[in-house]
Amino acid sequence: MPGLRPGGEGPRFPGRQRLPLAPAGRYKTPHALGRGPSLRRAGVPARPHLAMSPRAPRSSLPALLALLAALLPGPGGATLTVFPQEATILRGSSLEVNCSDSCSSLGLETPLSKQEVAHGATWKTFLLSDVQEDSGPICFSNCGKQDSQRVSITVYWFPETVTLASLPSWQPVGQNFTLRCEVAGGAPRSNLTAVLLRGDEELSRQPVPGVPADVVEVTATVQARREDHGANFSCRTELDLRPVGLGLFENSSVPRQLQTFVLPETLPSLEAPTLVEVGTEWRVACTLDGLFPVSEAGVELVLGDVQLPTMTTYHEDFISARALVEAAEEGEQQLKCTLTLGTEVRQHSKTLRFYSFRTPNLTLNPPEVTEGTSVTVECEAQPGTLVTLNGVSYGNRSAQRTFNASAEDHGRAFSCSAQLEVAGQWLQKNQTRRLNVLYGPFLDPSDCPRNWTLDEGSHQTLRCQPRGNPNPQLECLRKEDKSPLPIGDLRPVKEDIQGTYVCRASSSQGMITTEVVLTVISKPRNHVPIIITLTVLAFLATVATIAYWVNRQRKIREYKLQKAQNGAALKQKLAATPP
Repeated sequence: MPGLRPGGEGPRFPGRQRLPLAPAGRYKTPHALGRGPSLRRAGVPARPHLAMSPRAPRSSLPALLALLAALLPGPGGATLTVFPQEATILRGSSLEVNCSDSCSSLGLETPLSKQEVAHGATWKTFLLSDVQEDSGPICFSNCGKQDSQRVSITVYWFPETVTLASLPSWQPVGQNFTLRCEVAGGAPRSNLTAVLLRGDEELSRQPVPGVPADVVEVTATVQARREDHGANFSCRTELDLRPVGLGLFENSSVPRQLQTFVLPETLPSLEAPTLVEVGTEWRVACTLDGLFPVSEAGVELVLGDVQLPTMTTYHEDFISARALVEAAEEGEQQLKCTLTLGTEVRQHSKTLRFYSFRTPNLTLNPPEVTEGTSVTVECEAQPGTLVTLNGVSYGNRSAQRTFNASAEDHGRAFSCSAQLEVAGQWLQKNQTRRLNVLYGPFLDPSDCPRNWTLDEGSHQTLRCQPRGNPNPQLECLRKEDKSPLPIGDLRPVKEDIQGTYVCRASSSQGMITTEVVLTVISKPRNHVPIIITLTVLAFLATVATIAYWVNRQRKIREYKLQKAQNGAALKQKLAATPP
């Protein structure tokens, strides 16, 4: 019976098996042919009973056949028998078929290559070589009547190629794609199944239809997921011969890797100024959120026909590309941001206007003058601009005014403003200069009071500061002894600083002198603390004297009392003594 080895052993492959190696010179796997996926082998399946290769030993077969012939009924009940009645063998293998009856008039009718390898009085054994396809040899006899029996031979062989068609280079997440598995060869087809896999996960299991010569395509529709990015897809064939005791044989294709992506329909955000001044540096940025896988995205920034060097950063599903650009000439140019991910592109462009706008030129002639000198202020800007000088609009490219400088004009700020219209926008640039007027020195009473009257012991601040440009040097000395005036904080005011001081302020513009009188009002002398101190001391001396006298009188009384007691005791002692 199928699945038994010669000698009566049980089935050799009770479960799943990998593809066996073909007998030498009989069957070449697709791997051996140098094409298609490799075949895996977990063991060599048992041949059906009497299915033998040309090199298989046959020494025990004649004895077995003789035994079978002895057990068959005699001529009275002659019956033609054939062994095996069914056999499943590997393509290109050999099979021995035994025909037996009550006479020796036996034969085997078959288109296959056959050879009689053993015989007896009532049996014959034929060797069928290089069996390539299913066949049904007929064993016949003529023992008084004609009789025949058919042998059912099933040939199995493994697919020559199992190929998974190329996957899309990039597949958008959420969209369907088709897995296509092409199977060439393999028999019997009724036992052949194609399995489409994602990793080890089965996506589809389908029978492989048609005849073994057909090349069959098995398909399955799959929806792309984020987690499918980088996943391996493959196709596996399973030839299930376990019903005939030969096991389950698998053949897998080369895996294909899928790349999935997510690219939003929204355009990238392009950050750049619409107006750019020639000669200045400015930054542009192109950003987009919601990308997957963000590390595979590419960004290009192009200004006109020049690609800008960019710095690209990635964060989770966010991408940002930045560039630093310097405008070279006037005119309009297109700034384009092109973002690519997978097979899709998002592009955003912006028109930039480059302009030239010089800062207006403000001159003070001369920039430094002495008080009373004439000064000319002139503001000049480029053609096409409106000029404003110190808030007064002149409506053309230049403005000018002249005046005599005074001390109040020292440090005065003059502002020149130019306005230029570019692409409907008004742009403005300013320049400011300050006038330096030489004057002084001045030492007015507001700057340095002429009389000070201060209370002795109070806290005061003396201020005397001359005005002028350049800053005057000040010297204040007392007439009597040339002592300097203590300008600044006085903590406290003392009587010895009073007097009349001569103050002199001098600079490159001249010298001025004035007198300052400082009067200190003395405080009345207060003797109360001294009187209180002397009173306290006198009181303490009186208390001490009284205490001393009281203590002396107490000691005198104690001395007299002690003396009287001692005298009385002596008298008593003398009286008590006998004469």
